[in-house]
Amino acid sequence: MEMKLDLGLRGRTVLITGAGSGIGRQTALTFAEEGAHVAILDVDEACAAGTADAVRAAGGSALALRCDIRAADEVENAVQTVLAEFGKIDVLVNNAGIARDVTLLKMTEDQWDLVMDVNMKGAFHCCRAVLPQMKARRWGRIVNLSSRSMFGNPGQTNYTASKMAIVGFTRSLSLEQARNGITVNAVAPGFIETEGMRNLPAYPQLREVALTKNPVGFLGEPRDIANTVAYLSSEQARYITGTTVFVTGGRFSS
Repeated sequence: MEMKLDLGLRGRTVLITGAGSGIGRQTALTFAEEGAHVAILDVDEACAAGTADAVRAAGGSALALRCDIRAADEVENAVQTVLAEFGKIDVLVNNAGIARDVTLLKMTEDQWDLVMDVNMKGAFHCCRAVLPQMKARRWGRIVNLSSRSMFGNPGQTNYTASKMAIVGFTRSLSLEQARNGITVNAVAPGFIETEGMRNLPAYPQLREVALTKNPVGFLGEPRDIANTVAYLSSEQARYITGTTVFVTGGRFSS
């Protein structure tokens, strides 16, 4: 008989940033399959609505909101809207991320700031907005998306810095909130075959390199990340906090 691990997510409310496409979209669908209510935040309103429609079509409950997580007031307004709709936020998934790849000597200050503001400051804004009500209820899960690229890739000094910063941020925040029943973890994906990745001009070459260096011999899919995020968000993972889970197929070097 097939055994199913009950993640206990039914009735939970999950807020996911950057959920209009890619890993974020699949994460929203995965939580919905587990019976959770899903709040979908994305800077692209149409993409957020598309994910919400897909969740509802699968029988789930969803709320789509346009939000630029670089702006503290937009994050606070979005969180208040979610609380008004669902009454609570049990899980925060800081998934939104952006890359502006260029070698350091060609990188502009705007390219540096944009990546750091979305990838790092956005997580700061979202955590600060949701934590008070988690703390009041003494239960919460925060999962931050880092990347295997935290170890460094040429042309990604801004992206690498932001993703390594997420790891330190996760560890510190986990220590601050552990006694409040709130766990804080990070997930570091490797090469994941998203639609956005497939649309890159250099996708064939990037895919070939990733396959060559990947010990398991195949590449990850969004569901591999979504499943990991869902587990870390569950009661089953109550004793895991402050850690970074690498979902890379065993690939760590560049």
